[in-house]
Formats: sequence, structure tokens, C-alpha cells
Amino acid sequence: MWWLSALGGLSVLASGLLGLDDAVHVLERIASVLVFLVAVTIIAGLADSAKVFDVAAREAAHLARGRTWRLWLLVVVLATALTIVLSLDTCAVLLTPVVLAMARQLSIPPKLFAFTTVWLAGTASLLLPVSNLTNLLALHRFDQLGLGLGDYLALSWRPAVAAVLVTVIVLAALFHRDLRRAYVVPKTPAVDDKVLFWGAAGVCLALGPAFVSGVEVAWPASAGAVVLLGLFAVRRRAAVNWSLLPWRLVVTVVGLFLVVATLTAHGFEQRLADVAGTASGGLLPDLRLAGTAAIGANAVDNLPAYLAMEPVAAAEGRRMMLLLIGVNCGCLLTLWGSLATLLWRDRCRTAGVHISWWSFLWRGAVLVPLVLAGAVLALRLG
Repeated sequence: MWWLSALGGLSVLASGLLGLDDAVHVLERIASVLVFLVAVTIIAGLADSAKVFDVAAREAAHLARGRTWRLWLLVVVLATALTIVLSLDTCAVLLTPVVLAMARQLSIPPKLFAFTTVWLAGTASLLLPVSNLTNLLALHRFDQLGLGLGDYLALSWRPAVAAVLVTVIVLAALFHRDLRRAYVVPKTPAVDDKVLFWGAAGVCLALGPAFVSGVEVAWPASAGAVVLLGLFAVRRRAAVNWSLLPWRLVVTVVGLFLVVATLTAHGFEQRLADVAGTASGGLLPDLRLAGTAAIGANAVDNLPAYLAMEPVAAAEGRRMMLLLIGVNCGCLLTLWGSLATLLWRDRCRTAGVHISWWSFLWRGAVLVPLVLAGAVLALRLG
């Protein structure tokens, strides 16, 4: 997908559909988001190399004491926490192969854990701005509305809790037979370098408070990446290489931004406003906005869907949260609904777990309407 985004971005610039000044403005806006994306990806990659996620998953297997339902609930907690603090991409990319390998070793059907990670990567990504790139982009509009981090959290926590609870209930209903299984408790994997392990674990734990401190999130993420890069350079130099840089993801994001900025500059905003509606305050208008955002995310990926619809929702913080509910929680119908889902499917394929588009679609068709309705209703309670 990255090369399509690159081609689209280059095309709009070469054709003159998007002026150079406008392109520079777009890049200036997303600069801090890109810095955060690179930094948190480096942190996640090095933490994975230090076996932080592997040990966490195996400790969960020990705590569950041979019961699949208890292990699943612990994976739910781990996936939710990882998504909230280190973003949905980290959960989809790093936790997925760990839990799939664990499921195979414990003789548990892997789809239970595969869908748990990808669904929670989406639905648990509302709470903090760092949980999803769409949330980080939305901070720009929140700032323009005079709303800070506290205001964001006041709007996000109810729908975030509702989205996670609905997801857990649907997962339990769809996979109730698998949850009845038992397994033999495995040994905890050995840690090769305890300094790297505890250093990486400490950085990951410290990021949570840092991200809600009100400081621009790119700063603590960059600091954490520098600390781990220095630690690994001393103790395991081979792990510090160019593969840590998510250049394909960066190219994809930049290309999508340029294409959507071009569409917005040529009148696409008004057409979206006609579909999503401009009224606010009622349940049906709220569902209409969130639903339109979800349809857009499943059609063209949640990042460009957010960017295209941002002007439609920018009048108030509550409408911005409805937009985020739609693109974050509603993008789970198609395998291209988000970059995290594409990366997740690649990890599943590598682990030998086949997820067809139909298998993903019909399960998503059960979840998405329920999670959108639950999150929108929870927002209205505020």
C-alpha cells in the first residue's frame, strides 16, 4: 500500500492539483505526528527484542492457571493497555505474533486471540491522543476550539470504556466454545539480558504517565527512543539497525495526507457534509456522523477518512469525538480499514493463521454496529 500512497502524493504535486505551499503546510502539521510514530515504533521494536511482550504474554498464561477464559481476559487487559499507551499499531504488530505463538503452543484455536488483538487495537484506541494517529491529528482541531488534554479525556473516556466493553462481550459470544478449553501451563521464557529487559520495560511503563502529562507526546516518545537506542548500542549493537525505522508507514501517511488535502481543496468537503450532516445534538445525527466516518474508513482506510471528514466535524469537540469513534472503532469491516489491520493480517499470515476477507467481514458486521452504538450512547451520557 505504501507505494500507492507515494504514487498518489507525487501525482498531486506533479500535476499541480496541490500547490507547493499547501503541501508544506500539510507536512508542517503532521511533523510532530511523524516524529511520534517513528519514536514509538523504535521503542516497540526494541522492547520486543528485549522480550518484554513475550514475557508479559507468558506471565499471563501462568496467572490464568490453565484456563483459557482467564488467559483471554488477561490478553484483553494487555492488548487494551498496549493500545492505549503505545498505539494500535504496536498492539497489532507486536502482540499478535506473541499471542498466536502462545495459542499454538497451548493448543488453543488461534482466531480467538487474533481477533482479540486486532479488534481491541481499534476499539481501545479512543482514550488517549497517543493511542491512534487520528487522535493526534485531532488535537490540532481541539486546540483551535480552546480544548486541552483534559477536555479531550472528558469526552473520550466514556465512549472508550463502552467500546472496549462491547468488544469484549462480542468476542466472548463469538468464541464461547474456545473459552471453555483448558491448557498445560508453559514455562516462562528465559531473558537473555536482564538490563535490556528491565530498561525496555521501564521505558514502556514510564510512557503512560508522560503521555497524559500534557507535554507534546513527541518529546517523551523521542526521549524514550533515544534511551533505548543508547542502551542497545552498548549491550546489543546488532539490534540497532535501519529496519527499526517504519519508513513504509511514514511514506504511506505522507502520501495519504497529500491526496486528501488535494480532495479537500477541490470541493470534496461539501459533499461529505451533505452525507454526514451538519446538525448536532440528537441521537440520529450523532449516529449519522459516526456511521459516515466508519463507512469512509472501511472504504479508503481510517487516516484519509479522518482527514477528509475533519472539516465537517471541526465546529465542536463533541462532533470531533463522534468522528474519532467512527474512524477508530468503525474501521473493522474490511482488511484495509486501517494500517494496523493490514499489518495485523501480515503477522497472521506469517504465523500460518489464515483470515479471509469474508471471515473478517462477517465478524466485523456483528461488532461494528454494536460498538458504534455503544460508544455514541456513552458519549451522549456526558
